[in-house]
Amino acid sequence: MDGKIIAKDLLSIGAVFLRPSEPFTWASGIKSPIYCDNRLTLTAPKVREHVERGLSELVKEHFPNAEALFGTSTAGIAHAAICGYMLELPMGYVRGGNKDHGRGNRIEGKLEKGENVVVVEDLISTGGSVIEVVEALREEGAKVLGVVSIFTYGMAKGLERLREANVENFSLCTLDALLDVAAKEGYIAPEDINRVKAFRDDPSDGSWRTK
Repeated sequence: MDGKIIAKDLLSIGAVFLRPSEPFTWASGIKSPIYCDNRLTLTAPKVREHVERGLSELVKEHFPNAEALFGTSTAGIAHAAICGYMLELPMGYVRGGNKDHGRGNRIEGKLEKGENVVVVEDLISTGGSVIEVVEALREEGAKVLGVVSIFTYGMAKGLERLREANVENFSLCTLDALLDVAAKEGYIAPEDINRVKAFRDDPSDGSWRTK
């Protein structure tokens, strides 16, 4: 699946907003010129079809030995379920923490020791949350082949974390592809592209806000 098709899809349904002059505030407190809500892909059937077909293609191309898919909680669960159906693979998901009742599970779904697993995520920024999922699966004996995701910022911190954790990620769409489409279709002024890239390269440096 062409990353620019996914970029156009995400922009068309408002799953990605670009607003360099009126930054968003992330949960971490970071001011950002971009905000992503890929959950909206689930409510747009045509976009959803592109996304699920694309994620399935990534699994088949890069992880042909996958034996199960595990989604991140909560955004990756639906995508893992749909792709699992399309690929005829078992599916489960990993909670943010252990349940405080019942069996106290963190991993939901059957997981065999040594099973080849692919993690399905919607968005990767700094990489922290998806690495926690990978580590939880590894602790339970899974062999995590890698991650497939809808969109990645390509932040240096995220790339470094993934490398250190020995995690390989393949995304349907990158920030560069998104910005290229956004500029051509009028979602962002061409002169603001470098501001967004400056944020991507160093989110802690707020100088992009005054450029």
